Amino acid sequence: MRYLTAGETHGPQLTGIIEGFPSNVTIDFEEVNFQLARRQKGYGRGRRMQIEKDTANIVGGVRHGKTTGAPIALVVENNDWKHWTSVMNIEPIEGSDETKRRVNRPRPGHADLNGGLKYNQKDLRNILERSSARETTMRVAVGAVARQFLAAFGIKVAGQVIRIGEVEVNRQELPIDELIRITEESQVRVVDKEAEAKMIAAIDAAKEDGDTLGGIVECIVEGVPAGLGSHVQWDRKLDGRIAQAVLSIQAFKGCEIGIGFEAAKLRGSKVHDEIMYEEGRGFYRASNRAGGFEGGMTTGEPIVVRGVMKPISTLYKALQSVDIDTKEAFTAQVERSDTCAVPAAGVILENIVAWEVANAFLDKFGGDSLEEIRNNYNGYLEQIRQY
Repeated sequence: MRYLTAGETHGPQLTGIIEGFPSNVTIDFEEVNFQLARRQKGYGRGRRMQIEKDTANIVGGVRHGKTTGAPIALVVENNDWKHWTSVMNIEPIEGSDETKRRVNRPRPGHADLNGGLKYNQKDLRNILERSSARETTMRVAVGAVARQFLAAFGIKVAGQVIRIGEVEVNRQELPIDELIRITEESQVRVVDKEAEAKMIAAIDAAKEDGDTLGGIVECIVEGVPAGLGSHVQWDRKLDGRIAQAVLSIQAFKGCEIGIGFEAAKLRGSKVHDEIMYEEGRGFYRASNRAGGFEGGMTTGEPIVVRGVMKPISTLYKALQSVDIDTKEAFTAQVERSDTCAVPAAGVILENIVAWEVANAFLDKFGGDSLEEIRNNYNGYLEQIRQY
């Protein structure tokens, strides 16, 4: 499978096309929009989330509630487009730089300057409109479709916030359904109520100071069989593919699988997961420090992925920049922004990881229809049972 997205943050719509998705998968439209609504929640979000009420319309590839095997086309309209119809019009317009809302002062931490240099654009709005995290709206919608494919095989996806700024949660091992329930009720998607209060206070303090906060988010995928991905080529290692996808999310600067960087300070006996066997259960690991991966392949244990999100680059306490016209120093121009989007980033992470797992699942079990894939999957499970 593959997908493409198109559209700008203040354009008329965001568009996504999924190719290679199997037929006869039931699509719950409300579930897709539920994921989009989750992305818009979270303490610390800005005014844009009050303007946009994201709803995905599927305009191709689904008939009578089931996929047909044809490319799936999704559209999310931007409600704010009505205020930008002149500025973002595809037709040539007459007017001053002010009328066109030209951006000539690149913002530190954004793609503005690099993109302007690469594409030879003297209006940096042509860069920031596409590089904006608004693009993740469509990636969440795509991931929401992939999640429904995974759900047909009993695979569940959950997520939680681990850290915001200097505040870190006390980790708790919970059943995945309970984790989902508790985090959905939290303003910052945590299970630790004491940490939640501290995180909210930290966000308030940063907002008061015109600053922003980043953090760490975690995704857990449960019910994945052993053997997704492969050791035979570097680009077939599923943990590597997931890491690339995670780092493609706007503002993400790091990814770890399992205990990740903590492994660097531990002895091997405290890192590797011992292999066990039980009649009726088969092979399993006594622990899951590897986060569900060995040799680039799933072990059958839950996949555990964390992503590091830097503080949002747009600050109301503007940082210094340089005018690309005059080359003089100025404070960077401010676009509308959030104080903290870490809870929303967790939702994005879930759906990005869901897509990669679904893609690897289809690579492994093949087939053009859900029924064909299920037959292949059941045959593989029987092969494992007899191993």
